[in-house]
Amino acid sequence: MTFLITGATGNVGRHLMAELLGSGRNVRALTRNPEAELPPGVERVVGDLTRPETWGDALSGVTGLHLLGGDDNGPLAAAPEILERAAKEGVRRVTVLWNGQSGPAEAALEEGNFAWTRLEPTEFMSNTLGWAALVREEGLVREPFPEEPAAVVHEADIAAVAAVALTEDGHDGAVYPISGPEVLTTVDRVRVLGRVLGRDLRYVELTKEQAKERMRAAGHAEQVVDFVIGWHADPPPAGRTVVPTVEQVTGRPARTFAQWVEEHAAVFSSR
Repeated sequence: MTFLITGATGNVGRHLMAELLGSGRNVRALTRNPEAELPPGVERVVGDLTRPETWGDALSGVTGLHLLGGDDNGPLAAAPEILERAAKEGVRRVTVLWNGQSGPAEAALEEGNFAWTRLEPTEFMSNTLGWAALVREEGLVREPFPEEPAAVVHEADIAAVAAVALTEDGHDGAVYPISGPEVLTTVDRVRVLGRVLGRDLRYVELTKEQAKERMRAAGHAEQVVDFVIGWHADPPPAGRTVVPTVEQVTGRPARTFAQWVEEHAAVFSSR
């Protein structure tokens, strides 16, 4: 049994590879980078998620597929073609990582004959890595919406749920909201980060327009900028609600933000 992971070198994908390898599964990774660092034992397939014609034989012999529901520009337009190819190759199980907007991937799965599971996580704890440079260099965090509440989730917990859904029965047609174990505001996260690092960190509030300009400067499309900033300005209830999915599916509690910071402390430390 072989499992193909798209987004294999991303925040969730690398943890999902580890989960599947740890349980003795064969893992194949789709990556655009032929030099990407992969765990020992993972089969590399070079291809572009958005261009299924570049995949070659990536789906040959695959039992389970982990598919990103979106790319940098929004919902994954190529999803129907990818899933059509997957069906022809005999793929039986699919997990799709929701990107905040239901799109072609979700629609194609509902119309197909796969045993599929949709993963709907809250904001990733790994988004905090965007704070690292300023924390190291100036001991501060610049973000909008200081009181925005979020039940941020550890990316490894999303991967753990995905691994169970790909390898065990009982998850066909399930839509799993996935959260961390607590609701934290932006200011709360700065406080936790400082406490774990043993540093006094300062928070500087950005305006909504400053936050948009920062995303534009980083090269994000305007529709992505509007969607992301709009989401944070008025987060949906699901984004600030703690749910027990991680423990119900995996049998262990969701990891806390403090645990995540401990794992990544070196990234925030002065060099």
